[in-house]
Amino acid sequence: MITVFTPTYNRVNLLDRLYQSLLKQTSYNFEWIVVDDGSTDTTEEYFMALQKVQNPFPIKYIKTPNGGKHRAINKGVTMASGELFFVVDSDDYLTQNAIERLLSWQKSVCGLDNCAGISGLKGYTIDKIVGGNFNEKYVDAKNTERERFNLNGDKAEAYFTDVLRKYPFPEIDGENFITEEVVWNKIALEGYFLRWFNEIIYICEYIEGGLTCSGNAKYINNPQGVLIWAKQQLVCFKKNFKRKASAICRYYDAVIGKKTKKQIARDLGISSLMCTISVLIVKIKRKIRKG
Repeated sequence: MITVFTPTYNRVNLLDRLYQSLLKQTSYNFEWIVVDDGSTDTTEEYFMALQKVQNPFPIKYIKTPNGGKHRAINKGVTMASGELFFVVDSDDYLTQNAIERLLSWQKSVCGLDNCAGISGLKGYTIDKIVGGNFNEKYVDAKNTERERFNLNGDKAEAYFTDVLRKYPFPEIDGENFITEEVVWNKIALEGYFLRWFNEIIYICEYIEGGLTCSGNAKYINNPQGVLIWAKQQLVCFKKNFKRKASAICRYYDAVIGKKTKKQIARDLGISSLMCTISVLIVKIKRKIRKG
């Protein structure tokens, strides 16, 4: 069975589209777990009503104090009964054969050592891919190797639940955001890969006010989470100056005004010169892009 997991916060107006896409699945071999991250709209009432009707798949709903998507995922993993854990955001929905395709793809990785899961593609529509893709039916790659295989942009990953239980998201007091890449790259650094399939199974929409569109505020308000990510980037991409410079600049932008450049460099474990050069180059590139 697959666990479809949805973290949600004040998205009751969009949840029914996802629910309807789950009702249309060609396979019902899944459960739907929803962690409500402290919504103040009528999300709770919506799910109370859903749980009173007969559904072709089990629905588990829990409401928690607002703590961020990463805490919601940690909670969902502890609740999951599925072998695969498939995060589907509340403002997105699935193609009709998404569960069927995941179950089929899962069979292809049975018995493979160090396989952390499988993935399809996300699309803006059924025909328009988010990010990059590839020509083969599938590729096996670690999360840290995505650029090499043109796997840029968001994808539709389903990780084995047992793997995620070994690598929970860090939970930092006073912060409510840390990028999912921290865990995906940690898993990669431990030697795990995913099998990425060349097929859209997940349709996404980037809603104003969502995490993807919230800009620098989520970094400024969560500096320790940014630091964990940035230091990890320096380890994962030692030979990629562009990736390293971008990580350095993101942490710099999050804490400048609260810390000196010398302190920022020390936090990151780099020289002050490296910090200065990286920030300067990234900011020049930003100006050029803006025209």
